[in-house]
Amino acid sequence: MSSSDPRDELVDHLPAMRAFAISLTRNAAIADDMVQDTLVKAWTKIDTFQPGTNLRAWLFTILRNTYYSNRRKAKREVSDIDGTFTETLSQKPDHDGRLQLTDFLKSFEELPDEQREALILVGAEGFSYEEAAQTCEVAVGTIKSRVNRGRARLAELMHLDDETAMELTDPATMAVVTSRVNGAMS
Repeated sequence: MSSSDPRDELVDHLPAMRAFAISLTRNAAIADDMVQDTLVKAWTKIDTFQPGTNLRAWLFTILRNTYYSNRRKAKREVSDIDGTFTETLSQKPDHDGRLQLTDFLKSFEELPDEQREALILVGAEGFSYEEAAQTCEVAVGTIKSRVNRGRARLAELMHLDDETAMELTDPATMAVVTSRVNGAMS
């Protein structure tokens, strides 16, 4: 075997690589892209090629792995040739959530201390009603009552009803104002 640089031999294998890629993809354009990807990978990883071994087999292994990687990736992608799916995607600006969070914080400050405390423990901190009751040294029913009255008062202060969508940027705040805690109705 000669001591030449294996990069010098890459071009010699292009026709066979292209034919192999076409047989895998059944599409000349995709095959050409795959061969190009293979050459880029081979060029950047040429230091991992062991001189004296079969360069063609090494290139075909890279090409085959590229093909199967692309197939796995394609299974996770959504085909949107005419752009109809893309047109339906949108993202609400973050500033709306920040504005609602400011309103929430103002309303939250108006609650009695006991209701704020219960909402923070149960909603934001994720305590069970029992844990919150122990922390506050009150009965479990008292905590449930404080949470329910606090949520109702927050909804009233923020002018919310069942159809109003909350778009706060803080998940802990959402936990405080939602009616579901730890998967159970409060």
